[in-house]
Amino acid sequence: MAFLELYKSRLQHNHKFLEKLFDQRGIEWGVVTKLLCGNKSYIKEVLDLGITEIHDSRISNLKTVKSINPDIQTVYIKPPAKRSIPKIVKFADVSFNSEFATIQMLSDEAVKQKKLHKIIIMIEMGDLREGVVGENVIEFYSSVFKLPGIKIVGLGTNLNCLHGVMPSQDKLIQLSLYKQLIEVKFDRKIPWVSGGTSVTIPLLLKNMRPMGINHFRVGEILYFGLNLFTMKTVRGMKDDVFKLHAEIIELSEKPKVPVGELAENPSGEVTKINESDYGKTSYRAIIDIGLLDIAPEFLIPDDKKIEISGASSDMLVIDLGRTRRNYKVGDLVSFKLRYMGALSILNSDYIEKKVV
Repeated sequence: MAFLELYKSRLQHNHKFLEKLFDQRGIEWGVVTKLLCGNKSYIKEVLDLGITEIHDSRISNLKTVKSINPDIQTVYIKPPAKRSIPKIVKFADVSFNSEFATIQMLSDEAVKQKKLHKIIIMIEMGDLREGVVGENVIEFYSSVFKLPGIKIVGLGTNLNCLHGVMPSQDKLIQLSLYKQLIEVKFDRKIPWVSGGTSVTIPLLLKNMRPMGINHFRVGEILYFGLNLFTMKTVRGMKDDVFKLHAEIIELSEKPKVPVGELAENPSGEVTKINESDYGKTSYRAIIDIGLLDIAPEFLIPDDKKIEISGASSDMLVIDLGRTRRNYKVGDLVSFKLRYMGALSILNSDYIEKKVV
């Protein structure tokens, strides 16, 4: 068997670190919960931190948030799909937008539901995911301001998510200048410049954040404490809020080199032989987790001496070296996770989820 644990005290520790960081700088922020894949127990742990604003890319997850606490401000963080608009207006207080036709439909639905739907207009800043191109921003805002049932509460951008373009002072200053230009042009107040995500935290820690950036939405750094510039743990944060545990189901001394004619495995891989391994053996353990659950490159073994040899659909082979080192069948092997690995595990119905 295999199971995932969320350590409540470590989550609280990272939240307090971020809360202090933002409060000292007068920054509003919300927590991104898309990693949790709608797991109600885990979402409740996040809400119990005292969070007042939740961001997610799945309406079903925002519906779960509202079922736990209807007073939480919910934010839908990708351009809405046409067929999802009634549910978005119902369960998301705010949505990210970059298409005028979509905002028109949100306006019609908001009027129909007798609601005021808030939006953040996303600006293209180089990563080439969603966002209005800079030369069209003024015209875009001019059109949106005329729509009933819609309130513009901010402008924002996404960096690093697609092509890996990193945030910089120059890009964030440019984003802040768009806000100033729009406020002067239309004599309207835009409360948020939402330029901050987990990848922007290193700039904040170095006091390099332009003062105009006054809203952050963070997920990865809360759960993993990771500096996405250096790929190291932020000093003072925990990197093990989540732990995956998988049981050893076989342990034997076996040759290091496979025997027989080699061809592609079901994953399309061909094993490369290290000729220095001929004639050598090692203790190999099979653990009860596989590619169906997680890609091996997203696993970080707690035991630094473990090497991951490979995986099939539902089993993963680890190399323990020349000795068993006190391991036996039935023991649990523990791993920290990288973000995309945790996403796979949390999206799997086969892995039990616990809170400790």
